[in-house]
Amino acid sequence: MLTMALEIAFLMVGLALLFNFYRLIKGPSLPDRILALDTIYINSIAILILFGIYQQSALYFEAALLIAVMGFVGTVALSKYLLRGDIME
Repeated sequence: MLTMALEIAFLMVGLALLFNFYRLIKGPSLPDRILALDTIYINSIAILILFGIYQQSALYFEAALLIAVMGFVGTVALSKYLLRGDIME
């Protein structure tokens, strides 16, 4: 039962990831593309956590945590660059 639920979740998150890649490429504006990039890393975290549950390994949870931290920093840096034109003050 858990295996079937994980397979459905993999399919749904993978489909969301494809839609996000489409928005990243065809986004009407730069803020939409930054938001799509932010959502891509969130979906990649979800896939890593699902795979960690499937493999019953804690290593994937640690990798998901690292991706979350790096994604947050990247999103903040891109947003700050978009607003001010400079990252460091």
